[in-house]
Amino acid sequence: MSDGNQIVPLAPAKFYQRSNEESRQPKALRPKRSGKCFFYFLALIVLLSAITLVLAIIVAPRTPHAKLTSAAVEYLIYGNDPIPSFNMTLAAAVSIKNSNFVRFQFENSSSSVLCEGVVVGEAKLGSGRVGARKTRRVNIAVKIRSSDSLSEAKNLSGDFNSGKLKLNSYAKLKGNVRLFGIVKNRTAVMNCGLNLNLTSRSIQDMECI
Repeated sequence: MSDGNQIVPLAPAKFYQRSNEESRQPKALRPKRSGKCFFYFLALIVLLSAITLVLAIIVAPRTPHAKLTSAAVEYLIYGNDPIPSFNMTLAAAVSIKNSNFVRFQFENSSSSVLCEGVVVGEAKLGSGRVGARKTRRVNIAVKIRSSDSLSEAKNLSGDFNSGKLKLNSYAKLKGNVRLFGIVKNRTAVMNCGLNLNLTSRSIQDMECI
């Protein structure tokens, strides 16, 4: 009877120690994670560089442009007796175009009218500012009178005989633009040529460089 009810002892539980490869398995995934982080970091650098480049192109300070947009003769007297001479008044408009994304502020300026390279008239443009991406119009009246040195020019008498007089209008507007607290000096230059029809007492054509 005792042999039939024999108790068989349970086998002791076996504990398996993890191998080095199994214990290192989570760490094996780390190189992949670090590779993704490096890729994201590199992509961020490229994106920031692209944004900086676009901002540098868009916000980079540009030189404003000035030109003579209109001119009309209000008063004119000319003749060759005893020497070539003229006296006139021009009503003109100067436009100052600011293509910057910040305002352009310019100092006291003036516009000069030249004939045969000699200054024969001036008008004040004053000082002021032009808003971001704006164009400002300045109306001026220029009194023009020939000088003694100009009366000696041989071409002046020929211009009177042909009924045409060539004039040049020049102005330099010194100013600055302020970007991110940094002041950048900029100068707008106006250089325009005018052909005056003495017979009709009007500006025949006008061209600005």
